[in-house]
Amino acid sequence: MKCLPLLLLVALLAGCASTAPATAKANPSDPWEGYNRAMYRFNRTLDKAVLRPVARGYDWITPDSVQRGVGNVFTNLHYPVVVLNLALQGRPADSLAGVGRFVVNSTVGIAGAFDIATEIGIPRFEEDFGQTLAVWGWRDSRYLMLPLLGPSTLRDGPARGVDWMSDVAAAWVRDEAGYGPMAVEVVDTRAGLLGREADLEEAYDEYLFVRDAWLQRRHFLIDNGASELPDYEQFLDDEQ
Repeated sequence: MKCLPLLLLVALLAGCASTAPATAKANPSDPWEGYNRAMYRFNRTLDKAVLRPVARGYDWITPDSVQRGVGNVFTNLHYPVVVLNLALQGRPADSLAGVGRFVVNSTVGIAGAFDIATEIGIPRFEEDFGQTLAVWGWRDSRYLMLPLLGPSTLRDGPARGVDWMSDVAAAWVRDEAGYGPMAVEVVDTRAGLLGREADLEEAYDEYLFVRDAWLQRRHFLIDNGASELPDYEQFLDDEQ
């Protein structure tokens, strides 16, 4: 689906935690920690040198209402991927609701700029092929930091390729308008996360914070919200 740089994924998933515990234990899901740490440093350096300055400029000149509309457009654009994965997971009713959401927002919502579907009570789902593979039985997978794309696993990395190939609406936009709109998507998403970056940089160990937050969030999505997200603030209070 979306190919977002490291910080975009991290900030979306990390919540409002401010630090990571100094006594964090080794995670058995991360046997390639040496490589993953090196790739994390590469991704962060690239983000700070290129994407963050561009996002700051975009944020400065673009009103919040416009940014919100742009974000809505791209969320809607990629929604057929969600619909497909709901069907592959054996959830026909949810998949049908997803079709309704896409149609309503694409028409009444003016190409998705306005989230009319939520206003009238149509649920919103967040599904991808990695989650589908987990539903099919591949529950656990080794953590893997990808160049530019950031946190992933051996299961979810290749699954992104499936989502990319099945993203028919985004493919149509690329065919008609090139990759310009996709670049706008990345910058817009990054700009929306500028206010959260301080939390990440204040972490005792950025890498551990990112890894554990991403893995916990991934389990949360796979379980459709049945599992709980970690309460980092309470955890830190217990450590003191």
